[in-house]
Amino acid sequence: MPHPIIDYNKCKTAKVCIDVCPMAVFEEEDGKVVVAKPDECIGCKACEVQCPEGAIVVED
Repeated sequence: MPHPIIDYNKCKTAKVCIDVCPMAVFEEEDGKVVVAKPDECIGCKACEVQCPEGAIVVED
């Protein structure tokens, strides 16, 4: 089952992942982006491709 992993050392909270995810897997909590619904991930990798910091990897 695919699941996105955020590297918080790279993440600058651009929130692009929130905008591009078709399944609304990401949410903002306390000023940072979190993987709120990992079981909803379909593995499309839109978040991984669009993240301007390269902070997201979708693993199978």
